[in-house]
Amino acid sequence: MQFIFRSFPNPLSHSQSQLIRHRRTFVEDATIKWVRDRGLDHAVEKEKNLRPLLNLKNFIKSEPSKSVPISVIAQNRDSLQIPTRPIDFVRGYPSVFEEFLPGGIRIHPHVRLTPEVLNLDAEEQLVYQSETYKQQAADRVLKLLMISRAHRIPLSVIELLKWDLGLPQDYEKTIVPEFPDYFRIVGHRDSAKGSEDTRALELVCWSNELATSVMEKKAMNGKLGYTKGMALAFPMQFSRGFEMDKKWKKWVDEWQKLPYISPYENASHLPPKSDESEKWAVAVLHELLHILVPKKTERDNILCLGEYLGLRSRFKRALLQDSGIFYLSSKIGTYTVVLREGYKRGLLVEDHPLMSMRNQYIHLMNMVKENSKPVSVPGASTQKKKQTGHDEKGKGEEEEDIESGEEHEGGLYDSSEAEVEEASDNKYEHEDENESHRGVRRNVSDNRGSRAWKMNLDAKETLRKPERRRAGGKQPGKTMEKVQSKFSKRANMHGGNNVGGSSPERSSLPKSRGRSLPDKRIYTS
Repeated sequence: MQFIFRSFPNPLSHSQSQLIRHRRTFVEDATIKWVRDRGLDHAVEKEKNLRPLLNLKNFIKSEPSKSVPISVIAQNRDSLQIPTRPIDFVRGYPSVFEEFLPGGIRIHPHVRLTPEVLNLDAEEQLVYQSETYKQQAADRVLKLLMISRAHRIPLSVIELLKWDLGLPQDYEKTIVPEFPDYFRIVGHRDSAKGSEDTRALELVCWSNELATSVMEKKAMNGKLGYTKGMALAFPMQFSRGFEMDKKWKKWVDEWQKLPYISPYENASHLPPKSDESEKWAVAVLHELLHILVPKKTERDNILCLGEYLGLRSRFKRALLQDSGIFYLSSKIGTYTVVLREGYKRGLLVEDHPLMSMRNQYIHLMNMVKENSKPVSVPGASTQKKKQTGHDEKGKGEEEEDIESGEEHEGGLYDSSEAEVEEASDNKYEHEDENESHRGVRRNVSDNRGSRAWKMNLDAKETLRKPERRRAGGKQPGKTMEKVQSKFSKRANMHGGNNVGGSSPERSSLPKSRGRSLPDKRIYTS
């Protein structure tokens, strides 16, 4: 086995490095307002529970009987990353999992996969077995190893990024042995229980073709010729409603004009607190997110990898300062770092067969199986599961209603008030027939009093209108006309002219002080 030792020269000449001003010019007192991006939040939120669902799917498929008791799933809940009670999680996706009672024993129900998810799993295995997929997965891991200074990454770190790198569960037995000229596993695992795994994936051969960043490829394909050390500006996108501080905008414009240093080059000659070093760290994080299949990952994964690379603090600073390049979503109970450049209107710009398979799983998760009869287990709350599924499904719609609540506030108010009045009218239709006649008259008269008070408002405004005209006063506003039309509609709904037992003669009488009403029979019926 030949070992290739490669030394990394300084990417800039001595004269060029002397022209760079190694100083920090970031404006610390600049205000950066964080604005939520609904499209990117939806891209993160739609994959909620997808990973534990696939973990449970693979766990059930690995069993010889192709079924697992609920009790066994509960024992492996942490390793499967199931966020809720296993029985509630299984019943939340009836199109993926089925409950059944083997042998008619009603103690420990078993779970198996539906035919629909088995068909998707067969398609997924074809993707994993294709040569194109294996080559692309090996290239992504190789690029990750070339970014590392030591050209070696612990398997524990790769395990965290395995989902986002698009690696299969058994990548140690499938991907690694097929590319011995790319990488290899070094170290050994101690068989003692609780011992730390010190194994790592090590680079075997450097690839100049793959050691070219996405930024450099775009510059090479552009009209202007690209040379090492040129100033390349990162593409920046901002959420709708974002307001940029003038001081911060000035700093960003100057920062974009600094020389671009490839993340595959050694930048140890740069001072750690200089703007040039910060731009190189942003280039590393930008390339890492481009390597990942979904162009996003959890923030803890980024910080864990950054700690191994010696860039943890710079990654944290980049996530706070460069909000036009990276977006931090707080959905699904964690923070997710999203590369803005990789998405357009909440959808991935680059198509990948693995992401297409995951979207099909998401579609199956959102389907509701008709005529499904889940097995009732003592202690399980099926109604709670249904309510939880309904809340998760309508979460995005609820946020839209909150934002557009001002537009529909009037309509919501009218409908709710009409429902309250209708409920109060129906209250007396279901009274007990054996109730005393005196009690019924008392309830009806109370209800009639409230209706008469509302009708007096209508009559009072009707009489005020001609008086104001004669006095040369202002006309009543549109608000009072809407109130009159609202009361008129309610009067028609409750029986035309007679609302709550009051006659039209009462509403047309003027309200005067110190005089008795002409006829008391109007108020008694």
